[in-house]
Amino acid sequence: MKKGFTYILECYYGSYYTGSTSNLELRLQQHNDGVGTNYTARRLPVKLLYYEAFERLDYAFYIEKQIQGWSRKKKEALMNGANDLLPQLSKKKFEIVKL
Repeated sequence: MKKGFTYILECYYGSYYTGSTSNLELRLQQHNDGVGTNYTARRLPVKLLYYEAFERLDYAFYIEKQIQGWSRKKKEALMNGANDLLPQLSKKKFEIVKL
């Protein structure tokens, strides 16, 4: 039985919110009732775009924190199932300057 979920919501104005929970249905209801977080309460309604289930809640929390640091493009690749794009979206691009 799955004990934790990582999820991505789309807020009213198009921004994304990433969270984790042990009860996905209840947490979505809380967000849409305006008691989920201050961030989502000011951007209602929210819509579930992605979730992943884990055996342990701490795993879900760990993945939540990883995703929160990702760019919008990388989050969209994850949600679209384009896992092959994730590594290249992780790499920082540096310009080589010759002196």
